Amino acid sequence: MKKTIFNLSIFLLFTIPAFTQNVVEQASPGFDALRTTIPHGRIDTISYHSTTVGSQRKALIYTPPGFSPQQKYPVLYLLHGIGGDEKEWLRGGAPQVILDNLYAQGKIEPMIVVMPNGRAMKDDRATGNVMAPDKVQAFATFEKDLLNDLIPYIQKKYPVYTDKDHRAIAGLSMGGGQSLNFGLGNLDKFAWIGGFSSAPNTKTPEQLVPDPAAAKRQIKLLWISCGASDGLITFSKRTHEYLQKNNVPHIYYIEPGVHDFKVWKNGLYMFSQLIFKPVDTATFSKYQAEGISAETNVRNAKYPQVSADHRVIFRIKAPEAQNVQVDLGRKYHMVKDTGGLWTVTTDSIGEGFHYYSLLIDGVAVADPASETFYGMGRMASGIEIPFTGNNYYALKDVPHGDMRIRKYFSKVTGSWRQLYIYTPPGYDKNTNGKYPVLYILHGGGEDETGWATQGKTDLIIDNLIASKKAEPMLIVMPDANVGGPAFDESVLKIFESELKDVIIPLVEENFHVDTSAKKRALAGLSMGGIHTLYTGIKNTDLFSYLGVFSSGWMQPRQSSTAAAQYDFIKANAPTINNNLKVLWIAMGGKEDIAYKNCQLMLEKLDELKIKHTYSEYPGGHTWPVWRNNMFNFAQQLFK
Repeated sequence: MKKTIFNLSIFLLFTIPAFTQNVVEQASPGFDALRTTIPHGRIDTISYHSTTVGSQRKALIYTPPGFSPQQKYPVLYLLHGIGGDEKEWLRGGAPQVILDNLYAQGKIEPMIVVMPNGRAMKDDRATGNVMAPDKVQAFATFEKDLLNDLIPYIQKKYPVYTDKDHRAIAGLSMGGGQSLNFGLGNLDKFAWIGGFSSAPNTKTPEQLVPDPAAAKRQIKLLWISCGASDGLITFSKRTHEYLQKNNVPHIYYIEPGVHDFKVWKNGLYMFSQLIFKPVDTATFSKYQAEGISAETNVRNAKYPQVSADHRVIFRIKAPEAQNVQVDLGRKYHMVKDTGGLWTVTTDSIGEGFHYYSLLIDGVAVADPASETFYGMGRMASGIEIPFTGNNYYALKDVPHGDMRIRKYFSKVTGSWRQLYIYTPPGYDKNTNGKYPVLYILHGGGEDETGWATQGKTDLIIDNLIASKKAEPMLIVMPDANVGGPAFDESVLKIFESELKDVIIPLVEENFHVDTSAKKRALAGLSMGGIHTLYTGIKNTDLFSYLGVFSSGWMQPRQSSTAAAQYDFIKANAPTINNNLKVLWIAMGGKEDIAYKNCQLMLEKLDELKIKHTYSEYPGGHTWPVWRNNMFNFAQQLFK
């Protein structure tokens, strides 16, 4: 018995540490410097016959220090970019130096590294137009050359393991795309896959990982890295977001840098330390990615940046300022360095669009690095936080409608005004069709651009129509600002007239739409929700669908207006219930500033027995909530 316990102790001693994996740190200075006092591996050129290409092809091979033909080794296939060949890593990346130094520190497993020419064609030199169609195609053809010719050659000539658990593939740029394409496309051949700054040849995530469950079972390590300022980062980002959404374990590492060997050498340095070892997926989330430039930045602006965990890194140069803050939900104090550069990293910010301002010595200003949007009653900065959930407002390869601007003279306001109109795909060709119309209203401090830009209305509806979840429709986005205090009944009455007497006739005269009430809807957020209540409830002969987002009669300010409407509802409840197909009311949860007003209204509607549907989506009084409201409300319409 004592012997059994002793043997178990020895077993645990040697097995438990094997499953403890430390987070690999970014390379420190000198990691790629030649050290003469340590053992070195060897670089050789090999030549193999390719039945795929029909010629002899060359590759470089690195064998580790102390290489022995009597020992078996795992293999890493390391691929180059579109402008390189089998010597690109050797010329620009010094892989043998990086690996030698890591061996000397005991940080990597002994392995053979094969650096092939990924351009599988007879003239495989990187000359002439490297972007020519036949040369680009040759990078895809290399998959067959690799699997059918090169790997069998290596297995015949070198003492290597032949199972997938001892085979890795990684590459830079075009080679990064190849590595993801070939590795994820052949899960029975590769268990370790790395893409460094993967190029546009990278397949879409849905093609790369059509079966997430299978990928989770078979992959030991999937590594995706890129420079934060690399123009090709979107290909890494979209793959990461898909994997994250589908719970496929992977490391997503974004570091400072562009599309160059500084980033790629660090990719090799970190990736090589993780492969052919026990893997602890719990450590993957600890790889803190440098932020990527927000999509709402002006052209070429590197900051603000959004990190993988949705923290925002702000940086602005203001050497004369005494105090700088970022107002994004709450105020963040920025820290100034000796060069006058102010920096701060926020808490994790919710997905979607958010307004923000810089406060410089107490004065609120727009960030010059950000696009500006009309909100909060002025032009303000805005930031888009990537959406990792159901990407219903992503730009997809589906038919797209048009966003049009229509200027008109209003007899109600006595002024020139404009509105935005979304027309669905195929609208101009379908001249005999009659489309239903949704009139959608913005919130206080915003205007007709709100739903068109901050709301991403066109993308939401394009995707819904393409998936047959919404009817093709026109969406009219007017300016509800008609002068005067926004919530006074006199202003509500003016906009009611503007909508009924000017906007609807304008739309029905100039666009081929169905003019019946059953094909007409009205909705709005916040202030626009109050307009919807005021105009919609009294005019159910005009609108069969009403949507009220983050709204409700403001108490006590609008108590008399609300009371008058409830009296009207009480006297006309059967008609309202008969005319309205949908009364859809939504809130951004208890943190929504309109939540209490909405609950009071809901109680009154229940008392008056008015049929309605209530929905909550967490996020408060923000555009992420209202985008989701649009997504869900649009699916209720005209069916």
